[in-house]
Amino acid sequence: MAGRKSAKRLGDAEEARELPGLEPSAVPASEDPHHKGHRQRLYTRFLDGGPDALQDYELLEMILFAVNPRRDVKPLAKALIRDFGDIWSVVNAPPPRLRTYCVGEVSLASDKAVATLRAVGAAALRGMRQRVMDRPVLANWQSLLDYCTAAMAHQPMEQFRLLFLDRKNKLIADEVQQTGTVDHTPVYPREVVRRALELSASAIILVHNHPSGDPTPSRADIEMTKEILRAAHSLGIAVHDHVIVGKGKHVSFKAQGLI
Repeated sequence: MAGRKSAKRLGDAEEARELPGLEPSAVPASEDPHHKGHRQRLYTRFLDGGPDALQDYELLEMILFAVNPRRDVKPLAKALIRDFGDIWSVVNAPPPRLRTYCVGEVSLASDKAVATLRAVGAAALRGMRQRVMDRPVLANWQSLLDYCTAAMAHQPMEQFRLLFLDRKNKLIADEVQQTGTVDHTPVYPREVVRRALELSASAIILVHNHPSGDPTPSRADIEMTKEILRAAHSLGIAVHDHVIVGKGKHVSFKAQGLI
């Protein structure tokens, strides 16, 4: 009996060495009864009821299971949701900020932990992008707005994005032309038009974000849009809209009568 117990302890220690951040001495002899079966219950609820059967922090727990195979990640998941506000903000948070999180013995200091969270955000964003590429934009306007909001609303700096359309208004290219500061992005109308000509685009949609969260157009935004309109129209390129993305809301220049 003693030999079997020693062998078990040795096996636990060897397994622990394969898990980043888990020392052999930290391997629990048995699960806390409160947490026993918790992970399997979450898996079952998710598979049976879909994502709506779980709260936000529980979905985040499932992601964190991959990088913390043995420890209770619920306190960390709740802390992340509390501080960032939602899952999307967590999985798109800057790596240096994620690395600072540590609740009890569970932290996000490792490359594996940060990369896992960021990969979830990248996969979701790529899926949203694929839903709008090579499709008529005007018939899928809400999907386009959802994609632009997801891609830009939480960026810490202003970005100026160009969406290029063909003659059938299908999205043929999606490019970030400029990245600026927290409240300004330099935009060059000649570069906008030149790129449209290179892609043989018939129309463009301008999109940029306001990191402050307030999408209200500034005087500079309005003047810059007018300059691009003049440059584009002189070469037969239509400008369908200019959308400013904030946090949870947006402003369309076309809807506001500014285009």
